[in-house]
Amino acid sequence: MDNGAKRLRFLVVEDEMMVLLMIEDMLADLGCEVAASAATSRQALELIATQSFDAALLDMNLNGETSEAVAQALVAQGTPFIFCTGGDVLDVPPQFRDHPFLRKPFSYDELADKLAQLRLEAQ
Repeated sequence: MDNGAKRLRFLVVEDEMMVLLMIEDMLADLGCEVAASAATSRQALELIATQSFDAALLDMNLNGETSEAVAQALVAQGTPFIFCTGGDVLDVPPQFRDHPFLRKPFSYDELADKLAQLRLEAQ
């Protein structure tokens, strides 16, 4: 992903440490930076309120808790995001089905394709 001199800054919301590490590695390989990560909706909402991100990867299920409030906060700020889940696209709340979706486990190429769909530019 060629995005000039500035790396794109991502928020990753994921409650499984091994999955988080895999995502961080993939994003780094794609020339992006994980600026922050959160394992709960509350942590993610605090980060969204205090920091800015170019985009986010958002696990739909955080230890049995929905991440819908996080998705709403990202939409309110105009921050593009990709939903990631072990479930099905039909599990995505209807108001968010226009956002890219990755089914876990996903590959490097699948992540790269979804990032390209976001049409991100470093700000």
